[in-house]
Amino acid sequence: MRHPTVYLDNHATTRVDPRVVEAMLPFFTEQYGNAGSTSHAYGWQARDAVEQARSSIAKSIGADPKEIVFTSGATESNNLALRGLAERRRQAGGHIVSAKTEHKAVLDPLKRLARRGYEIRWVPVRMQGDPQAGWIDPDDVARAIRDDTVLVTIMLANNEIGVIQSIGEIGRVCRERGVCLHTDATQAVGKIPVDVETLQVDLLSFSAHKMYGPKGVGALYVKRRVRLTPQIEGGGQERGLRSGTLNVPGIVGMSRALELCDEEMESESVRLKRLRDALFEGLCQSITGVTLNGPSLDRPSLRLPHNLNCSFEWVDGEALMMSMRELAVSSGSACTSANPEPSHVLAAIGVPPDRTRASLRFGLGRFNTDKEIAFAVERIAEAVERLRRMSSAAGGR
Repeated sequence: MRHPTVYLDNHATTRVDPRVVEAMLPFFTEQYGNAGSTSHAYGWQARDAVEQARSSIAKSIGADPKEIVFTSGATESNNLALRGLAERRRQAGGHIVSAKTEHKAVLDPLKRLARRGYEIRWVPVRMQGDPQAGWIDPDDVARAIRDDTVLVTIMLANNEIGVIQSIGEIGRVCRERGVCLHTDATQAVGKIPVDVETLQVDLLSFSAHKMYGPKGVGALYVKRRVRLTPQIEGGGQERGLRSGTLNVPGIVGMSRALELCDEEMESESVRLKRLRDALFEGLCQSITGVTLNGPSLDRPSLRLPHNLNCSFEWVDGEALMMSMRELAVSSGSACTSANPEPSHVLAAIGVPPDRTRASLRFGLGRFNTDKEIAFAVERIAEAVERLRRMSSAAGGR
């Protein structure tokens, strides 16, 4: 009998929690009004639901409800933050500070800005082999800032190697220098405590589908004093920053998803770290030539508890995935899966190309069990040994 597929790709997306679905359902068939309709009860109900969700989400991250702008997801939030801020402050300067380990949803908008004449300064990250691999020293950010710097953008938690940045310290540096700070917190919100005042950020992006909510909805925190140039116009919704009919069921689902994450965060972090460590230990005991990518697992303040990224010597990561149909894992970001090039994140921290191509990313989540982890270790070990035998027989080793 075929074993059901074990899902270990929770960085790409998460299963929607049934409790979230339950909260969303009435807004598809009963309270289905447009939140922008101001002349009847259906519109008022939708508007009230959106504002309740806005208040709940704002409270979760220590913001004011008026500082939350709803979008279609973190990619749009990042584009609105980066391009909106840079365009608004063009006369103040054209210098932006970031890192090459950012998600493509940040790197690609920065490339667009570079083509328009903006200068991007890349700060260094700690290299592979360092217990803090992938970490950015706030002092390096401070040294990168110039008089014409208009924006610093550094992600809070990395989607491939799970490294957590010292955004609070970077935020302090930016505040002292009068520079806006944006952070892509997509992998952090709902997983670790996030408070915009503690982090001292001006802009913060996040998405519902990374925290057991629906796809197609996200948010951008915009500090009150910050002004952005809208990237989508036509209707004036969200205080003119993001026009378009609001996704009421999605917004309600996002709010409920974040509430559940906050309620269960402490116990879930302990459980997922235990599963993650068991997965790594099991792989190391069953397979030779396993290497951890990114920061050490024994530093909880430096790495997401549910993240694991490993290289398996003498095998190809894509071939390994294809040979394990009963496991859902990835070789990197879901947004770059169509790109045959090795992971830009692993390359940025100095992982050699051959080891990068032999890497897999594991993202554990709420619905994973001990039995699934044991099954994953067994299947990965079998697949690695089979591929190595094939490679050896073909003269590859």
